Amino acid sequence: MKAASFEYVRPDRLERAIAFLTEHGDEAKVIAGGQSLVPMLAFRLTAPRFLVDIGRISELRRVAIDAGGIRLGALARWRDIERNEELHRAHPLLVEAIRHVAHYQIRSRGTVGGSLAHADPAAEMPGIATTCEAKIVVAGRQGQRVIPAANFFTGPLTTVLQPDELIVEVRLPSWRSGRRWAFEEFARRRGDFALAGIALFYDTENGKACDARVGAVGVADTPVRLPAVEATINGNTITENVICAAGAAAFDSVDPPDDIHAPGDYRRALLQVLTERALSSAANRAVHGQRQGP
Repeated sequence: MKAASFEYVRPDRLERAIAFLTEHGDEAKVIAGGQSLVPMLAFRLTAPRFLVDIGRISELRRVAIDAGGIRLGALARWRDIERNEELHRAHPLLVEAIRHVAHYQIRSRGTVGGSLAHADPAAEMPGIATTCEAKIVVAGRQGQRVIPAANFFTGPLTTVLQPDELIVEVRLPSWRSGRRWAFEEFARRRGDFALAGIALFYDTENGKACDARVGAVGVADTPVRLPAVEATINGNTITENVICAAGAAAFDSVDPPDDIHAPGDYRRALLQVLTERALSSAANRAVHGQRQGP
């Protein structure tokens, strides 16, 4: 199929984009990299009257790292993250997750803001934002607001964004040196959306894990934190028994529906296996910033 006809506008400043969205509301749709929106347009799953291309708004492209954490502009592309050596040190979990996004052609166009706004429950960036307690900065006619990732996603492909708002940046907390981390996902084919995925990290104190964060994608209507898994990790030395207990807690924490891709019970069992793999990988990580896999 082909997209329905639309009018194309390309503002060069953030305030102009917001003014246009304010004027036209639900009739306008923002496009950044277009890797999610263009297929939806082609299948006529959405048919906006206006397409607002924000690609010329240079202030949305910045990637900043300081003692307070990491700021990724809405137009930062996956390739920008992959190729940023500072980010490999400043947030290796983020970089590892982005390596799993689709294929290199899509990573050359897809953007941070586009993925967050699209809100696919199996996508990597929403999962990382949720796991890492990121804050998502949005701008609209009433100014800016900062939304915790845990409150941003409301369901499949839905968020709290208002028609006049767009994402400006995402803020990730600073990353502690020596932190143990891992990211695992499984898809039918390399580059497909994950049937299930797990992101986790924890710090250590006196040989025991603390401040664990565990999040999952592909097993619910939104990315989810798994506090029961975090509880099995915190205060313990990571042994085989703890790893098995964490996997069992992950299994018990979710109740995915059956769909055309996999039965819910399969996704639950898959999440259990991925959790065990990820925790084992994190526990065996000896060098801060070491990359996973080939």
